Amino acid sequence: MTNLIPIISQKEIHDRVTDIAHRISSDYKNKDFVLIGILKGSFIFLSDLTRAITIDHEIDLVGTSSYSGTETTGIIEFTKKVDLQLEGRHIILVEDIVDTGRTLAALINYFRSLNPASIKICTLINKNERRELTVAVDYACFTIEKGFIVGYGLDYNEKYRNLPAIFDLQF
Repeated sequence: MTNLIPIISQKEIHDRVTDIAHRISSDYKNKDFVLIGILKGSFIFLSDLTRAITIDHEIDLVGTSSYSGTETTGIIEFTKKVDLQLEGRHIILVEDIVDTGRTLAALINYFRSLNPASIKICTLINKNERRELTVAVDYACFTIEKGFIVGYGLDYNEKYRNLPAIFDLQF
């Protein structure tokens, strides 16, 4: 049996996403930038974030896979590559959760090979419990020390993404 323990409310998420969007709007004023959502988990966060950003920008998506259940396999696989031309442009990678850091480290290496002007990280949840690689998170809505987090796009075996708030899934 599993329990869902509420940890971040829908209102708290809305307020923090709005704050981060305003920071990005200020930081990237007069710059050519692209939000790149990391599928599947970031799609809800990306949707709210892009609507709250007040300046022009483009959106693309990249797909990766590295989890089986609650554990990372340690192998990052690309399931979708970006469609936009990124050379000379500012990239903001939008992630649902930064956990071990492996996925983002692999993505940063990949995107560097495309010669962007810059790469920044924006995440809904910055979680340090299982961090294996150092990843500089530039914009984080929330920092959580531990737990298996679901809701607002984050899943457990493709379930719970639809929850409007963030929960700690306890087994």
